[in-house]
Amino acid sequence: MKPGLPTAMERPHFIGIGGAGMSGIAKILAQRGAQVAGSDSRDSETAQALRAHGATVHIGHAAGHLAADSTCVVVSSAIRADNPELARAAELGIPVVHRSDALAALMDGLRPIAVAGTHGKTTTTSMLAVSLSALGLDPSYAIGGDLDAPGSNAHHGEGDIFVAEADESDRTFHKYSPQVAIILNAELDHHANYASIEEIYESFETFVGKVVPGGTLVVAHGQEGAAEIARRVAGREGLTVVTYGEEEDADVRITKITPRGLTSEVTVILDGRMLTFTVSVPGRHYAHNAVAALAAGVALGIPAHNLASALGKYTGVKRRLQLKGEAAGVQVIDSYAHHPTEMTADLEAIRGAAGDSRILVVFQPHLFSRTQELGKEMGQALALADASVVLDIYPAREDPIPGITSELIIAAARSAGADVTAEHDKAAVADVIAGMAKPGDLVLTMGAGDVTDLGPAILARLSS
Repeated sequence: MKPGLPTAMERPHFIGIGGAGMSGIAKILAQRGAQVAGSDSRDSETAQALRAHGATVHIGHAAGHLAADSTCVVVSSAIRADNPELARAAELGIPVVHRSDALAALMDGLRPIAVAGTHGKTTTTSMLAVSLSALGLDPSYAIGGDLDAPGSNAHHGEGDIFVAEADESDRTFHKYSPQVAIILNAELDHHANYASIEEIYESFETFVGKVVPGGTLVVAHGQEGAAEIARRVAGREGLTVVTYGEEEDADVRITKITPRGLTSEVTVILDGRMLTFTVSVPGRHYAHNAVAALAAGVALGIPAHNLASALGKYTGVKRRLQLKGEAAGVQVIDSYAHHPTEMTADLEAIRGAAGDSRILVVFQPHLFSRTQELGKEMGQALALADASVVLDIYPAREDPIPGITSELIIAAARSAGADVTAEHDKAAVADVIAGMAKPGDLVLTMGAGDVTDLGPAILARLSS
């Protein structure tokens, strides 16, 4: 066994192994020498990538998929209590481990950077993973999205740094003890688990309390929620707080963000020195993510000028304004944005890069609970596009809520002056967009569900 493999995870079984968070942990364990197995509801490129690392991946959920000699069963918060493999684990007396506990165990003995908050966790974590790797530090990392290929969301490195996306949605980020914590912002979201913004703040305070003595909190200075958390934890013994932003009194001050097509040039002042570097994704939001990554790396002792240069190696992550292709003079871009703040940030970023081009959006709302709470704001965000097609709600782990449909978003968008088309048949979207799009237009497939699958279909239809 390679060093760092917890004994209880020598033969782990993952229920839902193809998920973004689960597959990353499974990959790291396989790279450390574990005999990894698991199941998922459907086959995927991620599942195939795990098989290439020696994992056994079953398609579908059945009690028989769980081997009797499994040392633990790993689950996420999305796994329901009636899952047959979970029931079988109880019959066999096999310990059940939440994915956050498994990830925490993998960080043990290393120097973790945990990236939390809304919005941009995946991007910021990816920027750190890529830049630290470019510097030859070979970090371990676990990201909520693929960098450049299926299965590239995680890596077991030989270095002593572990970069992890820390999910606040279900409070599981309380399991980690980072040396450096990043909080991008705190907004009311994840309505199934938080009843108020005060609960969100309290949860982040608990997270900050897990930073190891002598550790650092990197926090966005100009974001209301992040600034509130920084105020609440100010003066904690053994904690250094580093702020970043465009404000005069930020510790890492952003003095200039210059758009250059689908990239940006960012200038910061850090410890009295001016640094300028390139961010290979457009928009202020992503520039701020890069500066958060810079501040975190410097907190671990990495020279700022080296890290700033290495950040230029980052070229994006799948589903974060990812160019899927071009056909008939129309570019198709994929966006994971599903919260109004994310939607607005991505649409503003694309608007800044698009010039006079039209922006067409195919939006798929994610979760009934989120639509119930934020449907109006989603519709208002869509008003930033020239025209939108809105699909039915992607339920993910949720059951329907009576009366909550995409019509809430559509009505709000039209009230804000948006040109919106409702489309209940996902298979018809490619034809709808082909009828709308003209050479020079940009098409965004937007949402956290399977709307991403429409990019290739739209390109194929445009080509024909």
